[in-house]
Amino acid sequence: MNPDHHTLLALFDREMREHARPDGPGVRVEHTGDVVRQVGTADDWNAVVWSAPDLDPARADAVIAAQVAHYTALGHDEFEWKLYGHDRPAGLADRLLAAGFEAEEPETLVVAPVGKLSTEVALPEGVRLRTVRDADDVELMARASERAFGSDWSRLRHQVLTRLAEDPDDFVGVLAMAGDEPVSAARMELYPGTGFAGLWGGGTVEEWRGKGVYRALVAFRARIAAERGYRYLQVDASDMSRPILQRLGFTALTTTTPFVYRPH
Repeated sequence: MNPDHHTLLALFDREMREHARPDGPGVRVEHTGDVVRQVGTADDWNAVVWSAPDLDPARADAVIAAQVAHYTALGHDEFEWKLYGHDRPAGLADRLLAAGFEAEEPETLVVAPVGKLSTEVALPEGVRLRTVRDADDVELMARASERAFGSDWSRLRHQVLTRLAEDPDDFVGVLAMAGDEPVSAARMELYPGTGFAGLWGGGTVEEWRGKGVYRALVAFRARIAAERGYRYLQVDASDMSRPILQRLGFTALTTTTPFVYRPH
């Protein structure tokens, strides 16, 4: 029996946020009572990933200020407060904005039982998938992702290279190749000790969109997750990918918005 919406969201909050694991080598997770945060080098993802459900307006501003002071003291050029739609207190987003954070595009947290997903990989003619093996493959991932999303991949390049070198068992990178040209790239983060694996990336260059490449990348990673015993796949879905994922069997649980602080 699959858990209902409320039960699955509570499971996600507990396993992936309140009891978060470091998302790569060289980073640590700190529990401060009111928040759980990840801390690493300036090239790592530094973020507040959970705040206590009983965080009230009386102390919320002080908690926010403490996180700003903590990360600023480390000398980081930015950090994120990853805010979910059901986080408390009400108005926490406005408090973050007032403290100098900037809201980026919201996404939808979608989750699917691995056993309910198709693992059949159907690709357009001339395209093949393969896993990422070395630094040259990481450059191909960067090329595909920068063309697909139009964003700088420098920080992700560092993170992926580190994972390949120091923690390859809990990371899967995938390339979609048309001949020698990367047309899409994606990755999967495996979270030992939880039932969840996370799907990230999945950007496809414009001329190859609408041909099933994204769906094939999901199926390919779902197969690996199933083989390794994970129960759920989780995605922070953009407005472009969310409808595809929901057709594949994912359920929307809540929204998530990155609030980014950049010291001035």
